[in-house]
Amino acid sequence: MAILIVDDDPVQCRLLEGTLQKFGYETVTRDSGDAALALLTAPEGGRIDGMILDLVMPNLDGLGVLAKLRQASIKVPVIVQTAHGGIDNVVSAVRAGAVDFFVKPVGAERLQISLRNALNASALEGELNRIKHSRSGTLGFTDIITKSAGMLAVLRMAEKAAASTIPVLIAGESGVGKELIARAIHGSSERRAKPFVAVNCGAMPENLIESILFGHERGSFTGATERHIGKFVEASGGTLFLDEVSELPLTAQVYLLRALQVGAIEAVGGRKPVKVDVRIISATNRKLLDRVKGGQFREDLFYRLHVLPVTIPPLRMRREDIPHLLRHFLARFSAEQSRHITGISGEAMAYLSQLDWPGNIRQLENTVYRAVVMSESDQLGLSDFPQAANTPSPPISSAPSEPLVVEPVSNAIVPAMVSGIEIPIAPLAAAGMLSMLTNTGDVRPLEELESEIIRFAISHYRGQMSEVARRLKIGRSTLYRKIDEAADADPAGGGTERS
Repeated sequence: MAILIVDDDPVQCRLLEGTLQKFGYETVTRDSGDAALALLTAPEGGRIDGMILDLVMPNLDGLGVLAKLRQASIKVPVIVQTAHGGIDNVVSAVRAGAVDFFVKPVGAERLQISLRNALNASALEGELNRIKHSRSGTLGFTDIITKSAGMLAVLRMAEKAAASTIPVLIAGESGVGKELIARAIHGSSERRAKPFVAVNCGAMPENLIESILFGHERGSFTGATERHIGKFVEASGGTLFLDEVSELPLTAQVYLLRALQVGAIEAVGGRKPVKVDVRIISATNRKLLDRVKGGQFREDLFYRLHVLPVTIPPLRMRREDIPHLLRHFLARFSAEQSRHITGISGEAMAYLSQLDWPGNIRQLENTVYRAVVMSESDQLGLSDFPQAANTPSPPISSAPSEPLVVEPVSNAIVPAMVSGIEIPIAPLAAAGMLSMLTNTGDVRPLEELESEIIRFAISHYRGQMSEVARRLKIGRSTLYRKIDEAADADPAGGGTERS
């Protein structure tokens, strides 16, 4: 979780920064309202989860920042602070959109509770908006929770697709959110006022596929007591989402190909074709080209659907999204089940971020649901996730191990798995003793020295990957890449296979 601190007082900035980092947060500082707005309106502003804003600053003050945030529809939870208290300041800040207010200097416990409540409220509001947009067919790309660079690239491609009627084929493992992306494409397109109709191609009885897709006339076959319009006509003017399209039998593929070629369908028992205007988005959890090579999927239909392929990475390849997904699922299920659960412990967060999650986001969601229902305390701990603890897949981590909520990180020495390499989360005894020579007296390769420095930094900063990257003055994505490269080069790393 990244918190933006905006204050023209450098001392106050450093105090807040140190306190928040002790709670496990990544911090970003700016010394003016203009600088803060420049960050939040830039592409990298999407990684900011909350903001602590000083009200009294030269040029653009705190109230001015809040007004501009509202104009730009930037929904970052803001806590304002000032050295001058007073009810007028409180009322003005809250009316301008602030979620909380405190007077300098703020105590650590007060800051902890305020920030936790603000982030939880923001997560719950986001979940409610997402549900509302999904039901109304106006789900957009801003409703998708992600901080992953790989996933953001997928969303940029999908946004381009939304501006046209180009057929899109969404590939990805089960549970990664293929239908969510399809709904976002529809909700961001000119067809958003029209129906979004989803069809699970793997769940339709083979003898009824033609009827379900294209409809049938009354009496056209045994049991057809009423006329049925079919999914193509139902989605007319909108989007037809063909989920698990690879499961269609070859006979049904012929009918589908014909409908796509001529832009018309013919109901079972119908006398003439009916023109339809639908946008086709299909999805599969299989490698469709392999199915084509194996004779299980028509090549001509493949090229009709595979005009713009979009591949969603599995959750194990975007672990930085896990804390954000957990917060949103926790907020939603706590509200639905009327449970007052404030967050997840740092120990549980670190462990959950290391798991492979073979069921992807769907598995993560169900795991949090169970934990919320079964928990007997106001904070979820490692014992509340027995399903995750018993997972057969080994934890291979390249994700930050910050706690989900603002709870102090335990001082216990716990081993962390980074790219399959176990690293003790405690300072190494050999600090400052980096060996520069090999046993033969030659200078050690730069890659080895770099790898050893990174290992020491991870150990020294107790697995806080944001802090490690900041202290080494490199980006987090660069840090994870270097860790992966070190694991690949290290024969003791076990040759960990990564997807």
